[in-house]
Amino acid sequence: MLRLRQSTIFVALVAIVIAALLIALATGSANVGFEDAISALSGKASVEIQALVIELRLPRALTAFAVGGLLAVAGVLMQVLLRNPLADPYILGTSGGAAVAALTAMLLGFSGLIIDVAAFSGALAATVLVFSIARGTGSWTPTRLLLTGVVLAAGFSAATTMLLALSPEHQLRGMLFWLMGDLSFAFHPARTLWLLAALTLAATLAARHLNVLARGELQAAIVGLPVTGFRYLVFVASSLATALAVTTVGVIGFVGLVVPHLIRMLIGSDHRIVVPASALAGGALLVIADTLSRTMMAPRQLPVGALTAAIGVPLFLILMSRSQNYR
Repeated sequence: MLRLRQSTIFVALVAIVIAALLIALATGSANVGFEDAISALSGKASVEIQALVIELRLPRALTAFAVGGLLAVAGVLMQVLLRNPLADPYILGTSGGAAVAALTAMLLGFSGLIIDVAAFSGALAATVLVFSIARGTGSWTPTRLLLTGVVLAAGFSAATTMLLALSPEHQLRGMLFWLMGDLSFAFHPARTLWLLAALTLAATLAARHLNVLARGELQAAIVGLPVTGFRYLVFVASSLATALAVTTVGVIGFVGLVVPHLIRMLIGSDHRIVVPASALAGGALLVIADTLSRTMMAPRQLPVGALTAAIGVPLFLILMSRSQNYR
């Protein structure tokens, strides 16, 4: 029965992803319709529609899917790493650390790969800092970990505000909109898609280790898992995913928090299922949020990060109210 339910949910998630992508291709300031969007994908549409769908909307939709999937998988990994269902790149300050490092690199005049490296370093440093401070000289607790992450996230937010205040006026608007989540310039989705595929595959293959680590470091060590080395790998993987998401579209919250909760409630805690299902659900959620951000007040665009929060906060509250015994 459980396998049938898992298979049904997987089929439903794939259908939702396909539907979300088609809606993203067909709607916008200029609605082209589903038939024209499908024709454009097959190369049979007019030149104008072909350019609109293939050159503008498809890269943006694929980038949204990849980034949403990365944030969801990063959330799964952090929740395993810190054994806390509230762990999330946004809440624990990982996204903030990546944003501060990326903005600093931008203000220093760097671009391209240097910004990516800076964001990765900031995300990794933020994750290690949260874990180190929360652990202290003894063992950490979920409450201590959450409070540490919230305080550090507030600190990174203050640092971001200072960097924005020091930024040249001609760069300020673009930086501010980027920080709130912006897919307007997402024209090259290949690297995010490849990282999502690689991270999802690797985490799925390592799902047995993740299942053991989620039960505690002592039990993981008893069964022979190299806890320290594996924990470092999870650190690096979650930080890399968060950093690439931040440098691609800015700071987007709640995807890594809400999606793993929803998936675990629907199909259980086996990470062989949770990881790929979270990647699909996170990708679909961000595609839907991005479509809403550019259609609700077209031709003006809303920051997609604000919409993910608007979707994520009530959804998370509903999930928690219906799962008082969920751990």
